[in-house]
Formats: sequence, C-alpha cells, structure tokens
Amino acid sequence: METQEAVKHKHIWLKHYPKGVPYEINPDRYTSLLELMDEAFRKFATLPAYANMGKAVTFGELDQLSRKFGAYLQSLGLQKGDRLAIQMPNLLQYPVAMFGALRAGLIVVNTNPLYTPREMEHQFRDAGVKAIVILANFGHNLEKVLPNTDIKHVIITEIGDMLGFPKKQLINFVVKNVKKMVPAYRLPGAVPISDAIAQGAGMTLKPVQLGGKDIAFIQYTGGTTGVSKGATLTHRNVVANVEANFEWMKPCMNQNDNIIITALPLYHIYSLTVNALSALKTGMLNVLITNPRDMKAFIKDLKKYRFTCITGVNTLYNGLLNQPDFASLDFSSLRITSAGGMALQTTVAEKWAKVTGIVPAEGYGLSETSPVLSSNTIDGTARIGTIGIPWPSTELKIVKDDGTDAAPGESGEIWARGPQVFPGYWNRPDETAKVFDGDWFKTGDIGEMDGEGFFRIVDRKKDMIIVSGLKVFPNELEEVVSKCEGVLEVACIGVPDEKSGEAVKLFIVKKDPALTEETVKAFCKENLTNYKRPRSIEFRTELPKSNVGKILRRELREA
Repeated sequence: METQEAVKHKHIWLKHYPKGVPYEINPDRYTSLLELMDEAFRKFATLPAYANMGKAVTFGELDQLSRKFGAYLQSLGLQKGDRLAIQMPNLLQYPVAMFGALRAGLIVVNTNPLYTPREMEHQFRDAGVKAIVILANFGHNLEKVLPNTDIKHVIITEIGDMLGFPKKQLINFVVKNVKKMVPAYRLPGAVPISDAIAQGAGMTLKPVQLGGKDIAFIQYTGGTTGVSKGATLTHRNVVANVEANFEWMKPCMNQNDNIIITALPLYHIYSLTVNALSALKTGMLNVLITNPRDMKAFIKDLKKYRFTCITGVNTLYNGLLNQPDFASLDFSSLRITSAGGMALQTTVAEKWAKVTGIVPAEGYGLSETSPVLSSNTIDGTARIGTIGIPWPSTELKIVKDDGTDAAPGESGEIWARGPQVFPGYWNRPDETAKVFDGDWFKTGDIGEMDGEGFFRIVDRKKDMIIVSGLKVFPNELEEVVSKCEGVLEVACIGVPDEKSGEAVKLFIVKKDPALTEETVKAFCKENLTNYKRPRSIEFRTELPKSNVGKILRRELREA
C-alpha cells in the first residue's frame, strides 16, 4: 500500500507528465533484450539502422551481420555469461559486435578506447574478460597487457572495415600509412572482424535462453566510492529504461522517419541506452559520429540529415554553438534535444533554444541506473536548471544526513528505486551493500526537490569531478600520481573550466626538490586517460589535514 507521501508525490508528478505518457511501464514487456532485438529486426527490416562515414546498414542487414558474428563467437567455445569487451569509438562495427555478443548469450563489457594499459588491465582482469573486439589503433596497448589477462580471443578491426569497396581500403590505408594513427603491434592469432563474420556465415547461431535477471552489460564506474568497479546491468534493467524512454519520447516521434545524432560514444551508458538500444523500439536511424571533437566535420555530417533527435552533454552543445556554420543548419525536423552526463549551463541551454527552436531537456542518471532516473519533458516546458521529474516507474527522494526524508527545498542525498536500478557491482558485495538501503539506491549526489516535484542537483556527496560529462575520481588519480618518483603527498580536486565544465588540479608536496610540473604531467600522460590528466599543478610545502591525518580536499577547493 502506498504511503500518504508517495500518493502526494505521485499526484504532483502526474500533473507534469506529457499527455499520453504513463506513470508506470512494464519492465517485463520483453523477457530479454534478445526478444526486443528480434522484434526490431523483423518490424524495421527495410529501414536504415546505423549510418557512419557515408555508409548505412538497415535493421535487416544488422540482423544478418550480428547473427553471423554471434555464431562465430559461439564457435570459439564462448558460453552464456562469458564476458566480451568492446573497445572502439562509434563505428558501424560497434552495433554488429554488441548485438552479436548479446545474441550469443555473452555479457558485454564496454571499454573506453582511450584507456591506458593500466586501466585496460584492471578492467579486463576484474571482469574476467575472455574475448575482445578492439580497433587496431589501440592494439599496441592490448599487446602490453594481454599476458596478464584471461583473454583468449582477440578480434581486430580497422576504421573502414564496414564501409565497402573501395572506401574501406582507402580509409584504412590513409589511417595507417598517411595519418600514422595505428602504432605497430603484435597480437598473434588475432582475427579480423570481417573474417569472423565470414566464418560465422557458414554457422548456425544456437538459441540462448536469457531472462530478465541475466546480466547484459558490465559498465565500469567509480560509483560513489571512487574505486573502479563494474556495475552489472541486467536485461530487465535495460529493457525498463528503454521502455520508459520510448514512452517519454513517443509524443514527439514521427512514424518510421526518426533520425538521432549519436555523437556520444556507445561505450557510455547514456548513448548506449538512449540512442542505440532505444532505436530498437522506434526504428530510429543512429547517425554515428566517430570524432565529434572535429566540429567542422561534425557539422558537415549534420548537414546531410534532417535529424529529429540529438543527445549530448553541455560541452558538446557549447562547442557546436560556437561554430559559425552551426546556426545555418536546417532545424525544422528537430524535436528532441536531450542533455545529460553533466550540468547543462543555463547560458548554453538558452542559446541552444534560440538557435534551434528547441529547449534542451536535461536529465539525470548513473551507470548503476541504466542510466536515466529523471528528465525534463520534451514538449517545450523543460525547466532549465533542473533535472526534471522521475521517469515512469521510478521514484526519487531526498534523504538528509540524519536519515529522514527532506521537505521540499531542503537538500540531501538523492535516493532512487525502480526497475532500471542495478542489482550490484560485479563480484563486490561489500561495495554493493554500501550503496543500498533496502531497495533504495543511494546515488551519492546531493540534490533537492521543489514543491512541484522537480529535482535539482546541488552538489556531489563525494569529491567526484565531472570533465566533459565523464566522471573522474580523486582517489584513483591520487593513487596513480603517488607512484611518480619524487612525490611525497598529493591531493586532487576539480576546478571550474569554461570548455569542460571542470578540470583536474593537483596539489603536490615534493619528496624530491627537483620534481617538476613537466615530469608529473608526463607520468600522468603515460598512466591516465586524457580527461583524467591534470590541467594544472600546484606545489605546496604541506597539505591541509584532519586530526586523523586525512587530507581535506574541501579546504583546497575553498582556497
């Protein structure tokens, strides 16, 4: 039986739901993602599913390609529940590998292609990865760590592999021999993805029985403690978020001609669910942007499509708005602009609305929640500066430090529950226990709810730093930098940055007086992904500490 408070909140939230959007969805609408995939491949067979670099594949072609790849994976002896890592940017090979792995009954471990060997090794060892699909550009890093992992099967791909003759050969030649983007590597036994698909064509994909509780993805995150760990997302978790997203977007969807711009990487949970997997419900065409940092090329791609939806983070939208050619694009078909991953700045939201005619709908979620928990509506009534209201079948509440529920306007930690909330961290029951109170997930973020039921992020409970929508945890950076020769003590904080929202700053006490900023930055370049590297370093004679010796990052931020 619902509490009086729950009934009151439900009444408030229903008031703001777009017309036709249900308050509840059925997370068991499909027994697993496999059933959803089969429905999409059948229903939208002739529609384009993905486009990249001038090449498109239909849902029907994706059905065949992923079926062949899945059969190949099964032929390697990989069993239901085995882990396969995918490490590449947005290319046509990504959905083929992902859907093929899921159809083979495997668990997909999405891996940032910019990870250093240290970060790759940790993730692969922790997840017990047995096979990997990796872009050749990063093969040299895999070579360094492969002997230290359980990986037995390496499938290699090059950027142009699915673009057809002669574009495939031309692009692969230029990338490797002209731009020198593929450092030399040696991976004996690695199989080109085109060969894997060709071999799979002569095989039969064996049916795999999967249910809602089976794990579909392991998404690595620092969670709320800063320790890199894998959030296990079940088929039911992801189906629930796809169903909710479908209902949320439906009022603004056309019939079979929707185009979504996918500039955020598919290895990120936001793009994975909201773009790639949600397209299985709507038949949307995902236009994959391989390198959104190249804004001029990005805008050239945008000119080719009458896109209806775009997802992104504040820095992406700000970057586009600062390109002179952006305002000249045709926005007559644009109906949905979704923003997440980091706070959407008011100035960016207002400028975007002025240029495109669409108010961005900012939402909120985490890897642990598949990801979306709340969002503003997409009917033009979004409240800039808020993360909107909870999604269908989702409850949020604000809990104060004393464990009691906060009143409207009071701040506290955001707690969430719903069918999209993960069951726990991979092989880490101790870490899982820390973030649950019954069936309520403690997000670690500080927020508040107003009298109308709209939520707002106030601060982060932990010292997490958000760089261009990506989470950076000081604990990890301090652990790495402490190993740099000449460092005695180190502390890490986030500082405001116009381009990325926040940037990493280090405070270091020297052990060796000869230690320089250049030495530290060179060490970080070798051991940390670009967005985690410090943009500034300050040397101090001592760091502020508590009476038990804990470094007080708060005092460093305040200073």
